[in-house]
Amino acid sequence: MISMTSLTDAIRPRGLRLTLIAAGLIAAGGCAAFGLRQPATAPQPLPTIDRPTPPPKAPARPDGSTLTDAQAQAALITQTDLGAPWTATGGAAHWRDGLLKATTSAGECQRLLDTLYTDELLGGPARVVIALDDDDHNAQLRYQIAARRPSDVDAALSWLKTMPDRCARFTATTQTRTQEDIKVTDTSLPQVGDARQGLRVSIDATTSDNEKYQLTLEVAAVRVGQDAFALTDGGLGDVANSTTQAAVQDGALRLADVRRQGRAQV
Repeated sequence: MISMTSLTDAIRPRGLRLTLIAAGLIAAGGCAAFGLRQPATAPQPLPTIDRPTPPPKAPARPDGSTLTDAQAQAALITQTDLGAPWTATGGAAHWRDGLLKATTSAGECQRLLDTLYTDELLGGPARVVIALDDDDHNAQLRYQIAARRPSDVDAALSWLKTMPDRCARFTATTQTRTQEDIKVTDTSLPQVGDARQGLRVSIDATTSDNEKYQLTLEVAAVRVGQDAFALTDGGLGDVANSTTQAAVQDGALRLADVRRQGRAQV
């Protein structure tokens, strides 16, 4: 006859085994609840969540810019930004050939004159450009997005910074023998972008018939990250620095906005 003690001892191990099995099932369920990886032998592995694929970067142009052609065009300021009396240009300003196409023996100052005449402040042709006229003051503003590597832009900016010292005052002669007395100084710019430089160039010209003209140019060049823009605001008589500052401020904001929209669309 089996005693109650023996029966209890026989049942206890089986109960313990059931308890351990149940604990194992609970542990497996806990692993699933916390998203832990099941053993490779699991008949139905849990699904995994892949990491989001980072957005592809826009391919860089040889000049380092990340702007598309359409974005570069959209980054130009317009007559709406400057307001009246600025309008779409009617063509190259007549004073460009008459007063900027000149020669000098003052070393680096010839390079400055050539740069002003060709409108290549950043050392190369513009990628896109817009010209606006102020007929009230016989003035023209040319604004361009550069097609230059950042290192080339910085080199051009460094050279422009030397002009108020190296070419503070010099003389030049045009093709029509007009004599010019030229002064170069720094001009004030808003603190925008990563690097910038502005110049004010005053040209007092006297023709062979003793007629006198005064041409004033305000120029600015700004690098914003991988991209850069430049402008020249010139006119007979005086030109307002406020126009230069407004164009630089608006240009930097527009360029930043175009870059931000480009990243959002990727």
